[in-house]
Amino acid sequence: MFSKTSGFFSKINKNTLYLIIQHCKVRINYFIKMHISASVFLKPNTTFEYLFFQLTEETFLKAERTELDANFEQLLQRADKTEEHTRRLLSCIESYLQPNPTVRMEEVFYEKLELKKDGGGRMNNLESLAQAMNDASEEFGTSTPYGSSLQKVSHTEQKLGQAERELVQQCASQTLLPIRRFLEGDMRTIQKERKVLNSKRLDLDACKSRLKKAKSAETQQAAEADVRVAQAEFDKQAEITKLLLEGIQTAHNNQLKCIRDFVEAQMSFYAQAHQLMADLQRELSGSLSDVSPALFATSPNASRNTLINSNSAGVNNLPPLNSPDDLK
Repeated sequence: MFSKTSGFFSKINKNTLYLIIQHCKVRINYFIKMHISASVFLKPNTTFEYLFFQLTEETFLKAERTELDANFEQLLQRADKTEEHTRRLLSCIESYLQPNPTVRMEEVFYEKLELKKDGGGRMNNLESLAQAMNDASEEFGTSTPYGSSLQKVSHTEQKLGQAERELVQQCASQTLLPIRRFLEGDMRTIQKERKVLNSKRLDLDACKSRLKKAKSAETQQAAEADVRVAQAEFDKQAEITKLLLEGIQTAHNNQLKCIRDFVEAQMSFYAQAHQLMADLQRELSGSLSDVSPALFATSPNASRNTLINSNSAGVNNLPPLNSPDDLK
């Protein structure tokens, strides 16, 4: 296929090929201008058509558009940054409370469908560790030093797992839930009103464009009336959107309280965990001090030293050899 094509182009003169390319460029440019500037050839009759033509001209032909003031643009930028960082913050806190992504997806699935897990949910890592140590202590016997220590550690790890479960529940209700409500409520409303504002702005610019293209006095008066109505609607929507954007500061204050609650929950959890581990360390130290003499008495080194000493004592009790004749 490519050999045939290359042979076809080799037979065409370079000047002829250049003319063909130029002709194609002219046709393509004409096609683009005809569709982009359709308002020149066609007369739109609906509001949707006017908005479509206005958006097309702004995108491809750099048509004039109504600009917002600098303060309004700053509010829009702050809203975008707030949404971006809030979503990132929410995701990181969720990953901290539940590092396993599969379990997180499962919890979201149950939450969306309003289902309840059988058995009160799965054990966390600390509770699984406590269960494993408890099984081992029962297998080796709680009367032995090793089994008794495993049982003590198991009880402490169980308490730590329960404390971690309380931390997750507290953070979910006091931190994650308010942040998620903000994103799904206030922020979604802001984005919705911004889309309405952009639609009103396109309508206003389309009316201004029709006013510029009006030739007769009658069409000019009608276009001026449309501009006044569109301007009023745009100003009203801009005021509504601005009030919502200014409410971002209140959202920041509310999220600050959520972060403080999160830090207090962490502080309480780690303080409780430190106290539990300190008590466990004292218990294990006492157990080891009681077991140490018996361990040293039955250690392999002690048995070896005892055997060597007994052998040395037996050799020392033998009668001395005075001469070779005594062996006869």
